[in-house]
Amino acid sequence: MAVRAGFDAVEIHGAHGYLIDEFLWPRTNRRTDAYGRNRAMFPAEVIRAVKAELPPSTPLIVRFSQFKERDYDARIAETPAELGRILSAFAEAGADVLHASQRRFWEPAFDGDHRNLAGWAKRLTGLPVITVGSVGLTRAFPHRDDLLKRFANDEFDLVALGRILLANPDWVRLMAAGETASVRDYSKADEDIFR
Repeated sequence: MAVRAGFDAVEIHGAHGYLIDEFLWPRTNRRTDAYGRNRAMFPAEVIRAVKAELPPSTPLIVRFSQFKERDYDARIAETPAELGRILSAFAEAGADVLHASQRRFWEPAFDGDHRNLAGWAKRLTGLPVITVGSVGLTRAFPHRDDLLKRFANDEFDLVALGRILLANPDWVRLMAAGETASVRDYSKADEDIFR
């Protein structure tokens, strides 16, 4: 178990077309039973089962997304209210932190409001939230000020890094030291070395 291995938290990956996400997305969940009528039912059961196995002091993180690996326009929720129903089921089942993955963190999750997916998750549940999505992919980091502003406005609590770490495993140290000239821009070739 992750706790015995020394991990400080456990994350359930329920995003990007993985099994849990398939239940959340209406295009893949075409069931006519209770799991189809309540798309968050199976994910909530998984969350509840994992939470039951964890010590009370171990946070359970649940990652979710709107987009799929091959469909960036996909949506598990068309409105904030619909997203709220899904995320409330996660929270009630025992999620301690929500990890809102979107393709580009600076894009609004819904028309008519600036909040990204993490911002909406925090507003709808009050849980701590992680944002992720194309953070710092180039040395120029064009959306850095937007990221800091959103953080200052309490839209999310943590920022996750993904692809940029493939090109720069020491990205955090380089950025903190102001050594941006040493940061290598991310490219698709960085992913290829791990295939």
